[in-house]
Amino acid sequence: MTRTIAKLYFAPSTCARVALTALEEIGQPFETRLVAFMAGEHRSEEYLAINPSGKVPALKTETGVLTQNGAILHYLAQTYPDAGLLPLSGDPHADASVVSALFRLSSDLHPLVTRFVIPGVILSDPAASPHVRMKAEEVLKLQLAPIAAQLATQDWLMGDRWSILDAYLAWIWFRITGAGFDLANFPAIASHYDRASERPSAKAALQREASAQDQLAARGLAFVPPDINK
Repeated sequence: MTRTIAKLYFAPSTCARVALTALEEIGQPFETRLVAFMAGEHRSEEYLAINPSGKVPALKTETGVLTQNGAILHYLAQTYPDAGLLPLSGDPHADASVVSALFRLSSDLHPLVTRFVIPGVILSDPAASPHVRMKAEEVLKLQLAPIAAQLATQDWLMGDRWSILDAYLAWIWFRITGAGFDLANFPAIASHYDRASERPSAKAALQREASAQDQLAARGLAFVPPDINK
């Protein structure tokens, strides 16, 4: 029986990079579908039928569609255990601790990225953007401090072996530092980002993103983040 090739719906520079990295790490054939946000494709009837929230990533599998990074990553880790995406052992408590670490990134840190990088997308009053960004930065520093302490004594979030959690943290770091987050007080996370970025799966994911960016630019749909200082 031929297995259906997974299809990832994504957009460059978004959190879909983490799922893209996971698929590259697995090493099995997969397809991608670029969602052009600047053309409103995420709000199209076709895409909303795939992901009613109108967000990326979404992963179409042989048994249906999955949304939400955490769910997609957990599914891939369980489906392809040899890829080592997550250190799942079968022990309920140990595995719950791993999932908790995943939720910490997806539920605690990830929402702060939007509030720091593009606060205007969640506000009806653009004048409030600087305040929201400032508060997000404060909470980011609080949330990142224990992670920095952890990475000061070990190379990866789960110990001495890479996991997809490291790709998730690397994406978060990429987004906030690209938007002006002061990295001076977090050298351990900066070093972690450099290590994670050298992984072949990370480089392959970025190559796919670069190709997608070229496609968007050719259509006049490249996304330019607003200047939050204006």
